[in-house]
Amino acid sequence: MGKLLLTGVDGNLGKLAANYLLELVDKDHVILCGYDPSSLNQYADQGIETHVTNFNKMDGLAEAFAGAEKVALISMPFVGKKRQNAHKNVVDAAKAAGVKQIIYTSLVNATDETNPSVEKIDHAYTENYVKSVGLDYIFLRNSQYAEAMITNYFTFVKGDGVLKNSQGDGKMAYISRKDCAKALAHALATNDYHESILNINGPELLTMSEFIAIGNEVTGHDVTYQEITDEENYLIFDAMGVPRTTDGVFKDDSEAPFSSEGMVTFAQAIRLGKMDQFTDDFVKLTGQQPMTVKYMFEHADEFQVGERHSKDS
Repeated sequence: MGKLLLTGVDGNLGKLAANYLLELVDKDHVILCGYDPSSLNQYADQGIETHVTNFNKMDGLAEAFAGAEKVALISMPFVGKKRQNAHKNVVDAAKAAGVKQIIYTSLVNATDETNPSVEKIDHAYTENYVKSVGLDYIFLRNSQYAEAMITNYFTFVKGDGVLKNSQGDGKMAYISRKDCAKALAHALATNDYHESILNINGPELLTMSEFIAIGNEVTGHDVTYQEITDEENYLIFDAMGVPRTTDGVFKDDSEAPFSSEGMVTFAQAIRLGKMDQFTDDFVKLTGQQPMTVKYMFEHADEFQVGERHSKDS
């Protein structure tokens, strides 16, 4: 059996996934890759094979992937043609290196043409490209990170107590980033799935009002929800120093490390019922139950979205 290769271990999701993977398989069967060389030192010191990889270039990728049977591609933290090209480079290099299967972190309802989320365009492209080159695959279509909305909740606690966005009464099965990382590690370690699409969802579908109610019950705060228009939503993020696209400049220590275009069109997709996928695929894959929003609010310090770690130039 070839090795299991995980990319993006210098990011929030990848670091978590690496820790879970090393609990599931022997370190001698693992290859870890990252853009930032310093992020690999702790693994190299343990005798784990590591490689510095820049997916914007093909140079050295196939060599880094040599000996890997499966490659887990964590979606890059930028949006548009640059991300599509980076993902294409990974898939092409994996094919050239003789990799058998790609595991890709995608998005719920990624290939629905009526889904307005700008994020889904790159995910649909990547899924279709993996299929086109004839590689086996597992597409992990993740729901929205609960951490993003828990951080958002406390942002409005510190403000006027009125959480405002444009997702209305749409529903989402919010999932912890930690559970998404766990699902990724299990997908790498298993041989039970081939040409599979798995929806990685939380344990309950919630509207934003229901999400906030759970936060209030746990914390004792009295946050309320106000639906606003998409354009008003953009203006809130503008005031927070959040760029509209990932090509923009992110404010240091911003509580929203994602571009507003991604977040606002995501809210629109939720409002229109395009993100309400709800399955037990996580349980089938991992043998465990996903964490509830209530649990995450009870341990809120451990479930914040964190800083943007991308050092991509």
